[in-house]
Amino acid sequence: MTRARLCPLADIADGESNGFVVTRPGGERVAVLAVRRGAQVFAYVNSCPHTGAPLDFLPGVFLTLDKTLIQCATHGALFRIEDGFCIKGPCARKSLVPVAVVVEDGTVHLSG
Repeated sequence: MTRARLCPLADIADGESNGFVVTRPGGERVAVLAVRRGAQVFAYVNSCPHTGAPLDFLPGVFLTLDKTLIQCATHGALFRIEDGFCIKGPCARKSLVPVAVVVEDGTVHLSG
């Protein structure tokens, strides 16, 4: 399994989100959003399935005000944090593209 360091876990405050740009093997750069829930991190490609636009309102800000869902800044679509599934908006029933991550020794790593 290939692992690349994404960030220290502390770079994503508990209950918050953050954005990153990662370089995949072959040199492709991809924008990624990550949401932390305790020691667990959920990560997705930062691209709305409806328009392909980035999801963040401001850099690293992806969550609704109550921090229970990921929200698209372009049209307000709402996605579950745990699986990226769109529950409301023009892309309803579609999902964000997951990015496999693991947390090990206080560091978030891309895996796979």
